[in-house]
Amino acid sequence: MENTNGTLLRWAALCEREGVIDKELYTRYQVNRGLRDLNGNGVLTGLTEISEIVAKTPDGEPCDGQLYYRGYSIEELIRGFVQENRFGYEEIVYLLLFGELPDGAELARFREALAGYLQLPNSFVRDVIMKAPSVDLMNSMSRSVLTLYAYDENANDTSIPNVLRQSLQLIAQFPQLALYGYQSYAYYRRGESSFFIHDPRPELSMAENILHMLRIDGQYTPLEARILDLALVIHAEHGGGNNSSFTTHVVTSSGTDTYSAISAALGSLKGPKHGGANVQVSHMFEDMKASVRDWEDEDEVRAYLRKLLRKEAFDRSGLIYGIGHAIYSKSDPRARIFKRFVEQLAVEKGAEKQYRLYAAAERLAPEVIMAERKMFKGVSANVDFYSGFVYQLLGIPEELFTPLFAIARVSGWCAHRLEELINGNKIIRPAYKAVLPRRVYRGMAERQPVLAGE
Repeated sequence: MENTNGTLLRWAALCEREGVIDKELYTRYQVNRGLRDLNGNGVLTGLTEISEIVAKTPDGEPCDGQLYYRGYSIEELIRGFVQENRFGYEEIVYLLLFGELPDGAELARFREALAGYLQLPNSFVRDVIMKAPSVDLMNSMSRSVLTLYAYDENANDTSIPNVLRQSLQLIAQFPQLALYGYQSYAYYRRGESSFFIHDPRPELSMAENILHMLRIDGQYTPLEARILDLALVIHAEHGGGNNSSFTTHVVTSSGTDTYSAISAALGSLKGPKHGGANVQVSHMFEDMKASVRDWEDEDEVRAYLRKLLRKEAFDRSGLIYGIGHAIYSKSDPRARIFKRFVEQLAVEKGAEKQYRLYAAAERLAPEVIMAERKMFKGVSANVDFYSGFVYQLLGIPEELFTPLFAIARVSGWCAHRLEELINGNKIIRPAYKAVLPRRVYRGMAERQPVLAGE
């Protein structure tokens, strides 16, 4: 094994040495790395009617961010179902998939349809989820999604009615894939003494069922369920250009099946630069709480934030996690919405002091960043800033933070898959320019060792 590892390390060094591309070439050939231009704007690669992100005025000036689902302001949508004292996620799923808001009777039919897909195939939990528990629940979910392909007699049918049926099934079953995966992991890999599986209840909302299945007693407060429902709504969709939704478009354009497309989106969301960011925020705040003696002292909080930027605290990355966004500058509407409800939950949980620390850090971080980095572009808290804190208050294990994102976002992925199937007729294939010079082939006897010392 030692010799094998040594060989792999030498080969890895060879990959790194030979794999470097001169950064100047990206400028010379006008390559928009990350599909973003030199000003940081996304390169237009498609059209969508599913959602819209607004972060600038018509004349290009930064403004408070706005997010629209199918043309409706997310803030108005949330205000509507909150004022009417009902859960909103299922209504938002309907809107994303079909483009219109349902009336009461249609929403009831839709909820009934989702409830009809709640049950996983017979023995699926035992034979698939429990068979090889994974330390990463996103991988566990991806494996489960791919395995569901084998249980579908029409798995390869990409007609709209069939893909819609598959979409409703996956949206309904994603909570079970995540939560049962967590229970298996906690029991078999972490050694917890209890193992329990609660069946979802068809009369409950998605948020209520998540809390019901997560907790051994199945109990939750109305406020807990309302705020988790809100979290699902604000994570459900965020334009076609985010990494996982774009992945859905790219993979769908190849003509592949729904399970493969959604599994690919899961793999994208798993990355710490995408769906895993709220875990980093939580870890950063744990370090902040241990490092700052007086959480009420703004000078101490400011000093800690300065240390983060100077790579003197936490993971030495130079980042304040949860602050800043690729598109939003003045404010992220999802963070604005979330913050209004987070304080209520903190009061219910007796965590007001922690909430005040988060609020102080949110207020002070842009000031510190602009002073340290000499930046004049505004920065603000993004949705990840408060989401991890909310999940902690709800008693949700850290391993489920990103899977919860997936549970919400699968509705957006399915909407984008349907949109690509309806409108797309070409495989998405961007261009890459080869920049290595041509070389002359040499026979074996003429070759020199490529690794030092050989």
